Amino acid sequence: MLAVRMYGVDDTRLENVETPHAKYGEIVIKIAAAAICGTDVRMITGGAKGIDSEHPKILGHEFAGTVFEIGEGVEGYHLGQRVAFAPNFGCGICNNCVKGNGHLCADYKATGINIDGAFAEYCLIPAQAVRSGNICPIDDNISFEQAAINEPLSCVYNGFEHADIRPGDVVLVVGAGPIGIMHCALALMAGAVVYLNDISKDRLEEAKKLYPKLNLLYNIDDIMELTDFVGADAIITACPVPSVQSKAIELAAVGGRVIFFGGIAAKNEPVPIDTNLIHYKQLIVSGTTRASLYQYRRTLQFISSGVLDVSPLISKRLSLKDFSEGLDLAKRGIGLKNVIIME
Repeated sequence: MLAVRMYGVDDTRLENVETPHAKYGEIVIKIAAAAICGTDVRMITGGAKGIDSEHPKILGHEFAGTVFEIGEGVEGYHLGQRVAFAPNFGCGICNNCVKGNGHLCADYKATGINIDGAFAEYCLIPAQAVRSGNICPIDDNISFEQAAINEPLSCVYNGFEHADIRPGDVVLVVGAGPIGIMHCALALMAGAVVYLNDISKDRLEEAKKLYPKLNLLYNIDDIMELTDFVGADAIITACPVPSVQSKAIELAAVGGRVIFFGGIAAKNEPVPIDTNLIHYKQLIVSGTTRASLYQYRRTLQFISSGVLDVSPLISKRLSLKDFSEGLDLAKRGIGLKNVIIME
């Protein structure tokens, strides 16, 4: 089959590799759509543990397709079934897994991160993930592209739940990339008054076209005057910038919630935070990462029911042979979600 494999920093190659086949308990998915993620960009440009010239890996963890091959012992799926896949799965027996948080398992695996993923014509789903229910049937009214970008939406939903956004809340989202815009979409859906800030005026205006109810904030400090110097009820930092995390603590209202969503590069740690502000304003400060399987299925329901339309987030569709073009667009922050469509 045709696949894009990463061999090291800025070294991806389109190759013919052996097509996987399902053994006992496994399933092979024929890929229909696979989206390029910021995590893919960070891995390719910064390197990734366990990936080198001797140990190449197929990336791609946001994907959907059809069941192509079913191994012995697997029940509940049929050939040709339309499915999406939640890429993170745990050991199944630790406390986090038993609580339904397999994505927080100390021994978690992730398709397209530390096992071969979906920038290929076919993807093997390990028996452990099949047993855990990570393969999710999708309704006919969901396109494969929509289902593919459900993965980042589910991660955003994890942050949304932690932020406890309520109708009428003033919500400030910092970062107008696809993740930030998804945060805005969920907050708007919850009935919040949403402000979006970014250093790029063009990105802000593009976001406004997608969601006209958004309020654009060109200067992040203006949120204070706009709230009569109360501050925002919830602030989500959807960008990996230390100064933004520090500023979020300052701009939060008394009793506010702050979610650090964008991870900070190790070279920029530690981040200076005024803990007195957290103490005296009684702030709830949290971070979220990945998503639980339930959250993944929940956001699929949002898409299927029409509660949330993610189609406008898809800015470009490319073939697997044009992967380098899609990666370059993602590196330069051009567009939102670039999706590989299999021919």
